[in-house]
Amino acid sequence: MSLLRSILHALWMLVTVMPWALIMLVASIWRRGKPLWWMAVRWLRWATDGARVILGIQVKVIGRENLPVGETAPAILLVKHQSTFETFLMPTLMPHPLAYVFKKELLYVPFFGWAMGRLDMIHIDRSQRAQAFNKVVAQGKRLLAQGIWIIMFPEGTRIPRGQKGQYKSGGTRLAIETGAPVIPVAVTSAKCWPRKAFIKRPGLVEVSIGKPIPSQGRQPDELMREVEAWIEAEMRRLDPEAYASPAASSTSS
Repeated sequence: MSLLRSILHALWMLVTVMPWALIMLVASIWRRGKPLWWMAVRWLRWATDGARVILGIQVKVIGRENLPVGETAPAILLVKHQSTFETFLMPTLMPHPLAYVFKKELLYVPFFGWAMGRLDMIHIDRSQRAQAFNKVVAQGKRLLAQGIWIIMFPEGTRIPRGQKGQYKSGGTRLAIETGAPVIPVAVTSAKCWPRKAFIKRPGLVEVSIGKPIPSQGRQPDELMREVEAWIEAEMRRLDPEAYASPAASSTSS
């Protein structure tokens, strides 16, 4: 049954993303910025609603009250990365448009990447690290001033359930450069949608939003250690069985 549901959901996303991406490309001729962003979020809602209806994946959000209030209130979201699901889900939960920081190669993905290239995102060339970070800071300041929040996955890649990747300080460096607070987010998506897995399982994905952490006067590595400690402790609270095995404990240490 899980295989059949997963096939149906994949088909749902495929048959909806192609026409919607084309509609967005045409609309982008005269509509840019926030209006185009909310058009994109409509498809992301179809993807996550499809996950709920077809796959049986429910979502519970904790800590919405921790999000900054105000049309131009800045924020940098640093999110636990376990699967593709949270990349679809996070924009549907946030009251502000989000700008992902991602490698430019994703722009060449047919339909999805083409539409993403018309949005206010920060795409970087990883082969030029110094110039790439300078671009992130410059674009980040501009976007934050417009009320667009920056979202980053500090582990850099999807991490298996019950494990911890290496937290990189790019997100906290950006926060310190821009003066924006950091919002740590824990997500248990791999319980239902494991990384690199085609077959998804029904269940509950919990999203826990932490309190804003001020960035002024902090050091990037020290601030990232605080973010990492909160996220990993919250992951253990939300999904204790994933961290119960000795293998998971040794990998996370």
